[in-house]
Amino acid sequence: MIARRLRASLRGWGGVGAMAVACAVALVFALLLPLSDAHGEGGAGLGGQGLGRGTQAKAEKCTDPQDQSPAPSSADGPTIEAIKARQDRRLIVGVDQNSYRWGYRDPNNPKAGSDLEGFDIDLVHAIAKDILGDPDAVQFRAIPTSQRISAVKDGTVDMVVRTMTITCDRLTDVAFSAPYFKTGQQVLAPDSSSITGYDKSLAGKRICAASGSTALAKLTTDKMVASATVIAVPNQLDCLVRLQLGEADAVVTDGALAASQAAQDPTVRLKGDTFTTEYYGVAMQKQSGDLVRRVNQILADYRKDGWRRSYDKWLAPTLKDDSPSKEPPTARYK
Repeated sequence: MIARRLRASLRGWGGVGAMAVACAVALVFALLLPLSDAHGEGGAGLGGQGLGRGTQAKAEKCTDPQDQSPAPSSADGPTIEAIKARQDRRLIVGVDQNSYRWGYRDPNNPKAGSDLEGFDIDLVHAIAKDILGDPDAVQFRAIPTSQRISAVKDGTVDMVVRTMTITCDRLTDVAFSAPYFKTGQQVLAPDSSSITGYDKSLAGKRICAASGSTALAKLTTDKMVASATVIAVPNQLDCLVRLQLGEADAVVTDGALAASQAAQDPTVRLKGDTFTTEYYGVAMQKQSGDLVRRVNQILADYRKDGWRRSYDKWLAPTLKDDSPSKEPPTARYK
């Protein structure tokens, strides 16, 4: 009966919509297991056996989350030394595997095979190359939006590189690198919808956002959308599926992610401009100060070279020429 409902609901959406549903279904199974098995000494992540602790990256008196990261350093510390000492020398990184052009598998690219690719994935490879001397020395783990912080805190992963906005609240739980991407919240809705953006046109509508996201936090506290029904889902892609099935009227998410989803499905489009300013950072354990500083050094070099190549390849085709995301954000350190 469920299958018949899906087929009926998707009639007219085309192959792209069907693919999105298939990806969402596949995600349920992917999240049950890591993308690859964890082997070797040191356990799954920073909480594993034999891993040291660095200087804590503090978040006290946070007023601007963009300047809470420590200054760059290329020195090895106890956290990095423990990663290098693993029997299986790999960086364990939490990522998304279903965000188009950020972290995903392209079924139309036979050369890509089962490899993850996208803007965030390029950054992960750059970090692995600097720390371990091999860009492919990575164990990717699919982490839902709602589990990004817990995966870092409990040592499931060494870091999360997954379109994760730096906020003062999150800095009480994890440490962040300096920003590597600038974006803002935006509304995604069917092209035929009367919704015009993040405004009164959302009144009484069903709005979808991912659990643990800054979009959900905004929706649940903003009186302007008090009459709307807010739908929380584990992953942002689930919102696109809800939209396609007619179970949601709009999606609120980061504008860069929304643009990628609009590129996947021509029946939806961005409505209005971004209405917040947000910055993505790499999340790590608060005790891993040496790793945070090393990532900041890698980002300082990456902004000069690799960032532009990656942006032009993955994101420029879906973002406008006047996008606030077209240049890497300026790093500020505490």
